[in-house]
Amino acid sequence: MARPHYRHHTRFTQLVWCLLLTAHAAAGVLLLALSLAAAALCIIWVGLPLLVTLTRLLRGHAHTHRRMLGHLLADGPIPAPAYRPLPDNRLTTQITTVLTDPATRRDYIWLATNATAGIMLAALPNVLLAHGLQALAYTYTWRYTTSAYALQPVTTQNDAWPALITAALLLTLAYLLTPTALHTYTRLNRALLAPTEQARLAARVAHLATTRAHTIDTQASEIRRIERDLHDGAQARLVALGMNLGMAEEMLTDNPQAAHRLLTEARESTRQALTELRDLVRGIHPPVLVERGIDGAVRALAVTHQIPITVDIDLPGRPPDPVESAAYFAVAELLTNTAKHAHATRAWVRINHGRDRIVLIVGDNGTGGLDPRGGTGLTGIRRRLSAFDGTMNSVSPTGGPTIITIELPCETASMTEAPTPAPDTHPN
Repeated sequence: MARPHYRHHTRFTQLVWCLLLTAHAAAGVLLLALSLAAAALCIIWVGLPLLVTLTRLLRGHAHTHRRMLGHLLADGPIPAPAYRPLPDNRLTTQITTVLTDPATRRDYIWLATNATAGIMLAALPNVLLAHGLQALAYTYTWRYTTSAYALQPVTTQNDAWPALITAALLLTLAYLLTPTALHTYTRLNRALLAPTEQARLAARVAHLATTRAHTIDTQASEIRRIERDLHDGAQARLVALGMNLGMAEEMLTDNPQAAHRLLTEARESTRQALTELRDLVRGIHPPVLVERGIDGAVRALAVTHQIPITVDIDLPGRPPDPVESAAYFAVAELLTNTAKHAHATRAWVRINHGRDRIVLIVGDNGTGGLDPRGGTGLTGIRRRLSAFDGTMNSVSPTGGPTIITIELPCETASMTEAPTPAPDTHPN
């Protein structure tokens, strides 16, 4: 497992997080006690339904903890393992699923660990802080309390002053150990809550099988679309062109004027067929993308749109052709959706590269309210991106703005020298 990267937090924020994690781990102590009681009652079969219910609660508890740790990890929330779904029919089937699911067993191991060692790690900084403050207060409250903070019998005010040394030591330890305790706690929980290498490999194989099927379906649909466009467009016009030329040839001697009209129509049909073929080729793979890369292609795309689009691209080179094509068509589809549905007066495209990923941000100042699960366009983009392990996330509150972020894995070493970019596009 890769070494985790942590977000930057102040000492005070870290102490608050330790307190929150301690409270959440304390809830896990109750859940662990109920689970142990249910396991004991399984001997007389009474605890089996309770164990299934507690397993559902445990999955929610673990998922909440993953999201909490996501605020501490720079990589975001810890991914959940692939749980076996609990069936809603027979109790015996549910029990079998609970007992045989590796992810559920790891959750119970995490629950036991977090309710013992984990809660002590999370509570350590705040316990030291509380005792340090109590030792500090003891120098004034020694008459009313009994404590060993002064490390000697206290009968006078002078006897109580050594408690300041204890307070200083405890507060210093709290200050120094807070990051270490929090990071150790986070690493321990991340190791237990994240999927195992075997589970990740199995999920990867399943993902590849799914994306392969989607890619094949997409390619088949694209071929059918090309065939339909050729049949209904250019092919039909070429057939009409041949008929017009044949009739013009027959009328050329007897009716030159009619032949001239047919030749004019044939010339117009030729022009329209050529335009349709160019549009079809552009839809398959735009020539500007081949010649100028994604930088020039996106800028050229922005110029043709109805609304002003600001383009800002900063790439160290040109991505591989498949990645570049996927990124371009994703941006093109999103801009088309913006023009059709967003009622926006301005849009923007940002493309940059970092941590071996290309990040594309497409936004607009439209009405918002985008449903990320709706629409065949967004589904098509996700399928195209999934073939490259790409992701797409959207933020679109009602009233706008809409911001869609796409990430595509692309190592810097795989990028070639980029062509000279065109001037920045800032339509007025």
